[in-house]
Amino acid sequence: MDLSSLKAPAGAVKNRKRIGRGNASGQGGTAGKGHKGQKARSGGKIRVGFEGGQMPLSRRLPKRGFYNPFREKYTAVNIMDLCRKFKKGDVIDEEALLTSGILRKKGEKFKVLAKGDIDFPVTLKAGKVSQAARNKITAAGGVVEEVM
Repeated sequence: MDLSSLKAPAGAVKNRKRIGRGNASGQGGTAGKGHKGQKARSGGKIRVGFEGGQMPLSRRLPKRGFYNPFREKYTAVNIMDLCRKFKKGDVIDEEALLTSGILRKKGEKFKVLAKGDIDFPVTLKAGKVSQAARNKITAAGGVVEEVM
């Protein structure tokens, strides 16, 4: 067997439609576009959201709220997540959270929150820590360092 003997299975290869090449081609006359109308013309496109002159839905609905393009989004990291992934005496920083799978991508901002309990000391290096989470970690004998 060699490459020159390979063939596609029967019915796999079809000839392309030759549109507008005379009536004998089966696609002559109107070239498969029906009769007249905007979509039969060259360049006859209808833009997205156009409803034939009727006021479009995007303009009929009221505008609500405000989108702040400068907002800073923080991922919530709870104490119970830290207890599941780390052991006594571990140093928990951005790298450790990435390798454990708690954070998804490098440079992601996160805040440690107080949901759950911790009963072993850890060293936490984070940008933002809630006051309740800070109290729980220090009560367990841990250390909280703020890193910018």
